[in-house]
Amino acid sequence: MKQSVIKELSIAELQEKLAEEKMKLTEQRLNHAITPLENPMEIRKARKTVARLATELTKRELQK
Repeated sequence: MKQSVIKELSIAELQEKLAEEKMKLTEQRLNHAITPLENPMEIRKARKTVARLATELTKRELQK
């Protein structure tokens, strides 16, 4: 998910997306531990997306 798309989301949408992405990351890590993923770079992408969402959410909360 790109930063430009993240900036357009509302706070509620950010929280929802963050929860979804964290769940996705957890599932990918568990699946990778059992059987290696075809593309392990997806874990890195998911981790960075979670960080982007969390950063934007924190930034908006600090602006209030």
